[in-house]
Amino acid sequence: MKDADVLCTDVWVSMGEESEAEKRRRDLHAYRIDGEILSLAADDAIVLHCMPVHIGEELTEDVLYGEHSAVFEQAENRLHTQKALLLKLLSE
Repeated sequence: MKDADVLCTDVWVSMGEESEAEKRRRDLHAYRIDGEILSLAADDAIVLHCMPVHIGEELTEDVLYGEHSAVFEQAENRLHTQKALLLKLLSE
């Protein structure tokens, strides 16, 4: 994470993988993006997550809602992309 410009993570337990949830949480806990990890990144680093986020697992709350988070902008951009794709498919 040292001097990284972008920190990106994803959900650790997807639907259908519930039987592996505890093992994944244990195995991946060291990779959670928290304030300490973020402090290693570049001063203007951004944090991304494709949503839905499980606060406290992949990201801590202070990172998700903090000044470096671009998580909600990322989700909004994906929404517009999906709307454009639907429009294209429906107009053919």
